[in-house]
Amino acid sequence: MSPRWEPNPNIRRGHRAVYSCTRVLVYTLRAHLVFTPKYRRGPFTDEILTRCEEIMRAVCADFETELVEFNGEADHVHLLVHYPPKVAISRLAGSLKGVSARRLRQEFPGHIRTYLWGDHFWSPSYFAASCGGAPLAIIKEYIENQKRPG
Repeated sequence: MSPRWEPNPNIRRGHRAVYSCTRVLVYTLRAHLVFTPKYRRGPFTDEILTRCEEIMRAVCADFETELVEFNGEADHVHLLVHYPPKVAISRLAGSLKGVSARRLRQEFPGHIRTYLWGDHFWSPSYFAASCGGAPLAIIKEYIENQKRPG
């Protein structure tokens, strides 16, 4: 463990996810998701991020969820999703990553191949945090202020 890293008791670690979620008795939930590409190699350009957002909005619509905010940098993406309790966040994350990886590799094969090799696009892990405690405006502002390439 790195000496600079201090454990946070509010953040839990699973096999493939780091999460900070609280139980809230409401009819819809909000989550902040962060996905990184394999090896954190940085394949994202403004064009790829725009297409990734379109793909993820379509996947969210299939799950009856709303993608409230999306942005990213060269080596990761942030999502703010509004989802019903019947949706398991792990299934939503898996579908978002799986569909976007397949479509981005099909649409930008040459560019992505220079950054990533093999059949993988996303890192197998992800970060998920419930947004019940922080005001949504602050989380939206944080995601909007990512240093988008291009």
